[in-house]
Amino acid sequence: MLDGDGFRLNVGMVLINQSGQVFWGQRPRNAGWQFPQGGVDEGESAEQAMFRELQEETGLKPTDVHVLGRSQDWYRYHLPRRFRRKPPGCVGQKQKWFLLQLNSDDSAIHFDTGTKAEFDGFEWVSWWYPLGQVVPFKRDVYRRVLLEFLPLRDARVGYSID
Repeated sequence: MLDGDGFRLNVGMVLINQSGQVFWGQRPRNAGWQFPQGGVDEGESAEQAMFRELQEETGLKPTDVHVLGRSQDWYRYHLPRRFRRKPPGCVGQKQKWFLLQLNSDDSAIHFDTGTKAEFDGFEWVSWWYPLGQVVPFKRDVYRRVLLEFLPLRDARVGYSID
């Protein structure tokens, strides 16, 4: 689903464990690392899309996580031309972000949900680690999202850990 400016409506998830570390997912065939994200379908709310994408990408169900917050605004990034599909239309992603805490143990995370796997591995990493690792065209969005969610993360784990 595209907005009037050609941005695909999308949701992103920052998933933390009990220590405040973030889920950092490895794309198949070593195609990079990122936070879980995915498109919003027609007639779907951002929250509905988030729970659907979370289950499709990580195997986690709504009962496995606690929603700590959602971004105030939609964040946008432009896709480099080499990643844009033909015919033209989609210029990038417009994302609503969610901060989630894992309530289950790591064994609840799996990538065999029956659809094409978005990830084939993951690590728990420090809060700021993704900024130095994510593809450059997503870096500013990641920085802004992590800054917005930092007080919520710190309140949840009870102290600042970075």
